[in-house]
Amino acid sequence: MRQEICAISIFVTCLGGLMTATALAPGTTGSDSFGSVTQSVGAASKLVVLSSRDQQNLVAVSPAMQGRVLTSSAAGVNGRSYGWVNEELISSHQAQKHFNANGGEDRVWIGPEGGQYSVFFAPGAPFDLAHWYTPAPVDTEPFQVVRQSQSAIELRKAFSLLNYSGTQFQVQIDREVSLLSPESVWRDLNLPAATDVKVVGFESRNKLTNMGSNPWKKETGLLSLWILGQFEASPHATIVIPIREGSEAQLGVPVTSDYFGPIPPTRLAVRPNVIFFKADASYRSKVGVSPLRAKGIVGSYDAENHVLTLVQYTIPPGHPEYVNSAWKIQTNPYAGDVGNAYNDGPPPTGGPQLGHFYELESSSPAAALAPGQSIEHMQRTIHLQGDDKELNQVSVAVLGVSLDEIRNALPE
Repeated sequence: MRQEICAISIFVTCLGGLMTATALAPGTTGSDSFGSVTQSVGAASKLVVLSSRDQQNLVAVSPAMQGRVLTSSAAGVNGRSYGWVNEELISSHQAQKHFNANGGEDRVWIGPEGGQYSVFFAPGAPFDLAHWYTPAPVDTEPFQVVRQSQSAIELRKAFSLLNYSGTQFQVQIDREVSLLSPESVWRDLNLPAATDVKVVGFESRNKLTNMGSNPWKKETGLLSLWILGQFEASPHATIVIPIREGSEAQLGVPVTSDYFGPIPPTRLAVRPNVIFFKADASYRSKVGVSPLRAKGIVGSYDAENHVLTLVQYTIPPGHPEYVNSAWKIQTNPYAGDVGNAYNDGPPPTGGPQLGHFYELESSSPAAALAPGQSIEHMQRTIHLQGDDKELNQVSVAVLGVSLDEIRNALPE
């Protein structure tokens, strides 16, 4: 164990030397390569880098930043850094008041965000940005490393939470991040490996446990696991959310799109089987899909850099209930969404935006747990970069739409 930890730490500190070994991946500059980003962040906060045997597939995890996956690469240290990372904020060591937008492709939060059972608003506080605070255990406090190897790391955090209604929770999060082999990624997608496409995949398995002496009840508020990934926005990036076809009477609305107010049709297109959503970080907006509509996958395509990103997540059978995170007192606090996507932008009240990113998110069901009971949730992230013809075959097979349909869905 100690040898493994030391070996990975040495790998991080030696990135500068490894970066000169090969040329940068096509379309990648030195400033946005995996090596450059992890070297910059590693100088301010220790990272653990999971790697394949040939060191081409890399995943950087930060125990100090709640065990989040900061970024990944499909082409070694000189390959593109796929996560959005706020290097300036991390290097400053300056904690922000409401939320530390450090970035990262996979971080864990606890829901609900809004409503009478929110854990982001103090009891009685107005539901606005001035009174919104991310709980410190999932924003500024470190997670403990329990175990690690070359391709996986397990972390843990125990803490307490108080919701808007005054209910106290004693919780523990256990989190395992694993690097997936390219072979397992293609096998999971049920597709043959593409010749001219580089791929990297990883997954986080998250467990939430009731560590208190009282059961969690619907009438006093339930919690959920909430996994969020931040990615670099672009005028040429579009989010794709496959949905189940059917009438609203049968399945409900195709998409929830009023989290932060209405979204213009130039930024959101709703088809019978798919939703297209602009990912340019120029207009603050969020969408969500219910468990009746969701298919357990969301994706995005960056046409400029030829990157197709797929995020898969678990949906348990039996139509479970999900917490409602709308910023208001809710008529039905357990009619929430299982999958979400967020596009950052300038806040309506003025001031700087959080960053140049978009998010792909998923949640576990609302957890009515007896003392000692747990609920689990998995989110898997896959990046594919390369030849558009081969990426198109993946997109059609997995998302149900072609790259041309994605490119033409919304005006640039």
